[in-house]
Amino acid sequence: MIECKNITKIYSGNIEQTVALKNVSFTIDEGEFVAIIGPSGSGKSTLMHMLGALDTPTSGKYFLDGKDVSKLSDDELADIRKDKIGFVFQAFNLLPRTTVLKNVMLPLMYAGVPLEERERRAKQALKDAGLNETHFTHLSNQLSGGQMQRVAIARALVNNPSLILADEPTGNLDSKTGDIVLDTFKKLNDQGRTIVLITHERYIADHAKRVIAIKDGEIVEDTLHGIKNKSLNDIKE
Repeated sequence: MIECKNITKIYSGNIEQTVALKNVSFTIDEGEFVAIIGPSGSGKSTLMHMLGALDTPTSGKYFLDGKDVSKLSDDELADIRKDKIGFVFQAFNLLPRTTVLKNVMLPLMYAGVPLEERERRAKQALKDAGLNETHFTHLSNQLSGGQMQRVAIARALVNNPSLILADEPTGNLDSKTGDIVLDTFKKLNDQGRTIVLITHERYIADHAKRVIAIKDGEIVEDTLHGIKNKSLNDIKE
């Protein structure tokens, strides 16, 4: 599903250049649950922007579902984000005085999906995200943090994207609630969803089936099912 080939990202300032990513290469197959971990300044946020079609590399190539994303125009990148990627953010980004169901229906409205079909798909996405039906008519600001994050997950699912990209999805949650949200991602992955989770916490990353660790813009570990290729001990903050 994902193939990164020698991705390099350089930001040019007035005085000097900052190399955020250095020849990063890896693949992610359909149905994987991968955590990308690294401390602040490691390049993981830049990599997230690449995977989410929010930015393009200075050099190298990024393929998503076989399509070269690295050289697309802004409009083409927007289409990729709309059709291929579901985003889940730390801050939830829900409309506060809007019902849960309407929050999840919103992307479908922008896509021109008829009302009845919007409602059906939004309800199914909420069920898949593990939210009780009794909360569908609540306003989003009447929910707990964990419930709001499940609504955000449902909104990410509703367009049936190829990739779920979760950026620090438990960052605003206590550890118990965070574990519930992570269990939701596990269940979605068990259903065949491809999930990439960005985090700086090792215990969060350990919920994934594979961990890619990044330091100073380079991959320093790629761990699959407990088999480590390199040590992560020296990259913790």
